[in-house]
Amino acid sequence: MDIEEFFESMPFAQLLGVEVTEVEDGYAEGYIEMREDLSWNADQVMAHGGVTFTLADTVGGAALVSLVDQPVPTIDMRIDYLNAGTGDLRAEADVVRLGGDVGTVDVDVYAEDGAHIASARGVYKTG
Repeated sequence: MDIEEFFESMPFAQLLGVEVTEVEDGYAEGYIEMREDLSWNADQVMAHGGVTFTLADTVGGAALVSLVDQPVPTIDMRIDYLNAGTGDLRAEADVVRLGGDVGTVDVDVYAEDGAHIASARGVYKTG
C-alpha cells in the first residue's frame, strides 16, 4: 500500500490540503499549509481546532498504517490545544502500542515558528 497516496487521496484530506510527507516503521510526519478559509479568526489566520485535529488524526493513522498495511479507522482521539496555530502546521506521530485489535499513537503538532500547538493520542482499529 502506498501510504502517502492513500491518505492524500481521501476527499476530506484533499479539501483541507493535508499532506503526509514521511512514513516509516510506526512513525509519520505531515503538513498543512494554512490559508484564510481554515482560520477561526477573521482578523488573523489562525488554525481552527478542527484543522489541527484533522492533521493529527490523519498523520496518526499513517504512522499505524505503516505497520499494519491496511486502513485503520479511528476509535477515539484526545487532543490538548497548547497554543494558537499560526502559519503552516506540521505533525509528527509515533506508534505507542500495536495490538491485534487496537493501536495507540501519540501525535505532536507544531506551528511554522516551531511552537508546540497540540498534543494528541489516537486509538485506531487494527484488526
